[in-house]
Amino acid sequence: MSKYPFESIEPKWQKYWDEHKTFKATEDEKFPPEKRMYVLDMFPYPSAAGLHVGHPEGYTATDIYCRYLRMNGYNVLHPMGYDAFGLPAENYAIKTGTHPKTTTNANIEHFTQQIKSLGFSYDWDRCVSTCEPDYYKWTQWIFLQLYKKGLAYEAQTPINWCPSCMTGLANEEVKDGKCDRCGAEVTHKTIRQWILKITDYADRLDADLEGLDWPESVKAMQHNWIGKSTGAEVTFTVADKDGKPTDNKLTVYTTRCDTLFGATYMVVSPEHKIIPEITTAEQADAVKAYQEAAAKKSDLERTDLAKDKTGVFSGSYAINPVNGKLIPIWIADYVLISYGTGAIMAVPAHDDRDWEFAKKFNLPIIEVLKSEVDVQTQAWTQDGIHVNSEFLDGLNKADAIAKMLEFLEEKKIGRKAINYKLRDWVYSRQRYWGEPIPLVHCPDCGTVPVPEEELPLKLPEVKSYQPTGTGESPLAAIDEWVNCKCPKCGKPAKRETNTMPQWGGSCWYYLRYLDPHNDKQFCAADKEKYWMPVDLYIGGAEHAVLHLLYARFWHKVLYDIGVVSTKEPFQRLVNQGMITSFAFQRKNKTLVPVDEVEQREDGKYYEKATNEELEQIVAKMSKSLKNVVNPDDEIKAYGADSVRMYEMFMGPLTMSKPWATQGIVGIHRFLEKVWSVSEKPMADIDITGKLEDKALISARKTFAQTIKKVTDDTATLNFNTAISQMMIFINELSKLPEVPKAMWSDFVKVLSPYAPHLGEELWEKLGNKESIAYVAWPTVNADFAKDDTKQIVVMVNGKKRDTFEAAPGTADDVLKETAFARDGVKKFTDGHEVVKVIIVKDKLVNIVVK
Repeated sequence: MSKYPFESIEPKWQKYWDEHKTFKATEDEKFPPEKRMYVLDMFPYPSAAGLHVGHPEGYTATDIYCRYLRMNGYNVLHPMGYDAFGLPAENYAIKTGTHPKTTTNANIEHFTQQIKSLGFSYDWDRCVSTCEPDYYKWTQWIFLQLYKKGLAYEAQTPINWCPSCMTGLANEEVKDGKCDRCGAEVTHKTIRQWILKITDYADRLDADLEGLDWPESVKAMQHNWIGKSTGAEVTFTVADKDGKPTDNKLTVYTTRCDTLFGATYMVVSPEHKIIPEITTAEQADAVKAYQEAAAKKSDLERTDLAKDKTGVFSGSYAINPVNGKLIPIWIADYVLISYGTGAIMAVPAHDDRDWEFAKKFNLPIIEVLKSEVDVQTQAWTQDGIHVNSEFLDGLNKADAIAKMLEFLEEKKIGRKAINYKLRDWVYSRQRYWGEPIPLVHCPDCGTVPVPEEELPLKLPEVKSYQPTGTGESPLAAIDEWVNCKCPKCGKPAKRETNTMPQWGGSCWYYLRYLDPHNDKQFCAADKEKYWMPVDLYIGGAEHAVLHLLYARFWHKVLYDIGVVSTKEPFQRLVNQGMITSFAFQRKNKTLVPVDEVEQREDGKYYEKATNEELEQIVAKMSKSLKNVVNPDDEIKAYGADSVRMYEMFMGPLTMSKPWATQGIVGIHRFLEKVWSVSEKPMADIDITGKLEDKALISARKTFAQTIKKVTDDTATLNFNTAISQMMIFINELSKLPEVPKAMWSDFVKVLSPYAPHLGEELWEKLGNKESIAYVAWPTVNADFAKDDTKQIVVMVNGKKRDTFEAAPGTADDVLKETAFARDGVKKFTDGHEVVKVIIVKDKLVNIVVK
């Protein structure tokens, strides 16, 4: 028998699919809506490192599913593209001295070659790249629609600033006080920014999550990030030096307006705009110094509950609106301008943070909830009946809140309010490699949009794209690009020099796939209605907030202006698990980096490791850990079909699992076995009629079970168990001296989504001329899949005492009679009163005795 020739098979079929455009999707009206499926991968950022074996996991899953759908009569849209703007390319360009466009295009070419080498069934005619002008023309167009709706505004605002990337960051790009890109400590800087009013959509973004088929964990993360809460806005009046009311007001948001009688001081953020109005001359220097120190801290540092509380007195007082008492206004960095109103009322008796601050600065502490502790020695943070609260005394929490709200609204000093943790999206970046923001600044006309017919506003070709670090983009130094004429009045004006963040292009790419070559619209309405929404979206959980939240926001804006037909973009979301690798191996009982071990991890090396040891040495694939496995090497050694099947066989799609070379060797051997079975004589045996040969009867049963299980498991994305069943079948089939051709033909069909190159080759080997890609998925007689007998477990008082075999569907009275007759049961039932008998059809008989 010949060796499994994957080296020749795989390029052969990749060339065939390319030349025949096998997977090209069209808006064919013969497919009813229920037979159209839009299956989407989160498109990759084309880094210089190329793919590692973690990347194709989700791509393989969607590819298997798409091939399965096509064979089941669906019209399938399955596109691929590149998220090509952003900081990584620019940082790499600065490091290497190569223009980001040059490196990005080279990386895209490399990624495309790698992706195609795995045989994914993408419609490559729809490929997009976010850094191409014909794409970002429409990113700019969408920005202009946001601007025209008043959802994009300019502001001098304190923002998260990465001193390493030298650009502003959105709140969502800061993780644990550090830049999500480079890990540098984030500080604050006040610069001119373009900001998108995502908060206008906060309620819809929160409410509409409920209609989505998404992991509950992802929905919870979005709910938490949006952070909807119900409370009250309360207005405090600032007093003059004599304690009289002034025109200055401070509004706070609180979920516990019932504790207002316990508010003994106020705190405003160091960035609050009221500070110049409330700072007295005596406190001016101290306040300025405190503001400067706070600007150097990250939000994480400022809100760390364990840190020593710091603050400075403004010199002014506010009037508590419920009792008229003067309370001091402090400035402290534990209050953020980005949350609520940037000001709080402090109730130290019932909040740990406020209590610590009050103790440090010797501020009053008044108990307003009946406590089980002395509030002078610690805060009481649980609920209690109201005390020291005049008209609220004796009330519980709910009643007290209701009565206080009534009081605030009657006195016009407060109102019921809904608050969100979500902040408006800081959208501009002070870098070169991004979409130019299509706005012009005119001395006479103000900010003027670039006319839509003049889009795209292209990035200028430049030699230097070093970040300035001053808060301005490198574009600001290109006079011939910056200086222009106002589109409105024709007088000299200047272009906006900030660029868009990487998220701009990825907010809507799923829509451009629908109509990628349209230069008149971002997407034709009929094509959008044909395919949307995305039926299945697969990608990493790391996008749970950033990309998914931003894309949902843009989509809702597009829905509101009538250019998309669905309220949500992605109906179903699945997060694939991470593929990890061994960052360290044992060498003489010592953990050392992988590159110091001659032989790469082969699975067996860890057989004696404890779970705790494995947790220490399994890590996310990363260049810094030197544990990246290159798919090119694996494809060369074992073939693309082996890589694909091993990616799916490692475990459930949504679980994280470690890569082990021994595992891919096992899958490769399975495909070699499939090939060897194809070399056997093929017989025209009717497997639908009565069979005499026991081996053939057994093979038919396993065959029927395999078709059923692979069908069910592929439909539900349980690919690992489908592969296991295929292995069982091949083991059974390999025992036969000759292979029933009809049985083999159907097996090749179900194998082909998983190992498409081999599937095509085996299909051709059977004498077929057309591709297997659109051949109808097989069905079998369900009766053939039934077990001849079922094992029935007999339990007495919940303990297993015996078993017996019975035909499927055996009547309950027969099962009961047989169970009582078993020797292993008699000694536990004879002489005992039977209370009841519980029968589970085809599974067990449970006898309960006294």
